[in-house]
Amino acid sequence: MNYQIVVGLEVHVELSTKSKIFCSCTTEFGGEPNTHVCPVCSGMPGVLPVLNKKVVDFAVRAGLATNCEITRFNKFDRKNYFYPDLPKAYQVSQLYLPICRNGKVEIEVDGVKKYIGIHEIHMEEDAGKLVHDPWDDCTLVDYNRCGVPLLEIVSEPDFRSAEEVVAYLTKLRETMMYLGVSDCKMQEGSMRADVNISVMPMGSTKFGTRTEMKNMNSFKAIYRAIKYESKRQIEVLEAGGVVTQETRRWDDNKDASFAMRSKENAQDYRYFPEPDLLPIEISEEWIEDAKRNMPELPEAKRARYISEFGLSEYDASVITAERQIAYLFEDATAICGKPKEVCNLVMGELMRLMSDTGTLAEELDIDPKKIADIIELIDSGKINRNVGKEVFEAVFKENVDPVKYVEEKGLMMLDDDSLVEDTIDEVISNNPKSIEDLKAGKDKAKGFLVGQTMKALKGKANPQTVNKILNEKLAKILK
Repeated sequence: MNYQIVVGLEVHVELSTKSKIFCSCTTEFGGEPNTHVCPVCSGMPGVLPVLNKKVVDFAVRAGLATNCEITRFNKFDRKNYFYPDLPKAYQVSQLYLPICRNGKVEIEVDGVKKYIGIHEIHMEEDAGKLVHDPWDDCTLVDYNRCGVPLLEIVSEPDFRSAEEVVAYLTKLRETMMYLGVSDCKMQEGSMRADVNISVMPMGSTKFGTRTEMKNMNSFKAIYRAIKYESKRQIEVLEAGGVVTQETRRWDDNKDASFAMRSKENAQDYRYFPEPDLLPIEISEEWIEDAKRNMPELPEAKRARYISEFGLSEYDASVITAERQIAYLFEDATAICGKPKEVCNLVMGELMRLMSDTGTLAEELDIDPKKIADIIELIDSGKINRNVGKEVFEAVFKENVDPVKYVEEKGLMMLDDDSLVEDTIDEVISNNPKSIEDLKAGKDKAKGFLVGQTMKALKGKANPQTVNKILNEKLAKILK
């Protein structure tokens, strides 16, 4: 029997606010364990939470960008459960009146577009972090993350392949970063997903029993987990077994999932309205103000780059994949007015150096004027493209001034045709075999002569000038 996989996602996005959702503790990542903590976020008796308005602003912005309805009157609820990283033994979340509902996000896989429904987006507080110490065979708790504001973006079960899931997560990550809502650093847990998977016979409309894999923070791992878990469920059903609703742990090293505990339902959490927080009323003026201040999102930016700058669809998609790179491209283009040259430098040298050095986009600190200066040096014929690559690497690694660097290193191209001519004469004289090869129709010998000339001139000659003078001399020799 053929089976269809069904996937739904609960994506947790940590918000880029400076302070936590209900207290003034910093949300900065890292720090010594249990130093970003106060009586409020550590759940001490007698304390009262105060809502961070920026969290609501970010939620409204995220809802508008994902085509959601904004709930004008929404409130918080208590989700009760005991876990060592949750000091209050409950989490403040939104069950009954979440801030955003009924949205959708368009994705494209293999040229086919479809909408993924968003059931809701709700605000909540993050839990702490358990640190397992294998040496002392114990588990420690770090409460620094406790109370960091989250948006939980709950999709409809509309995914039918792992590829669709990755396309959705990629688009969601781009959108949240461009909105300034979150840095979405998956390696730091700023964006992570709970993946709900079930399978059903092809053509059926009745969903199978689902399993859940929690807190996954790698697109690659999510893709592999969906492939494995759907295959496991199919094998269970084919053998006459029954899939159990449970939470499973994904082990990326073993490329397999393992049962952890039975899956909870909403009633297990004994939700009730949060008594210490007032409901939130969102006015039309609030929403209109959020719409006016929405930044240009990746999809619109890609379309503009194609129409305004003449970039290819592929180039535009690569440039806009990271907000910092897109802004660097735009700023450099605004200075020099040469978008395709900037694009080539960014997609070539910048991304190569980022890969070689393990530099993330958010860590880039390059002055766009320096990129524009390099392009002007190349276009004006003062340096060639190879020197341009060297200068860009110096800018990337040492933050040098391109013009001064070229002058101090003596990298300016020669503006002396007579010297080029004399050098070519010497190269021809020293390589009689290359002339014989050319007479025999071996055109590659010309490239060798060009290379020897550039080498003799230490790369400072204009390649066009070298080719022009060499062609003139060879025409006389070979006629």
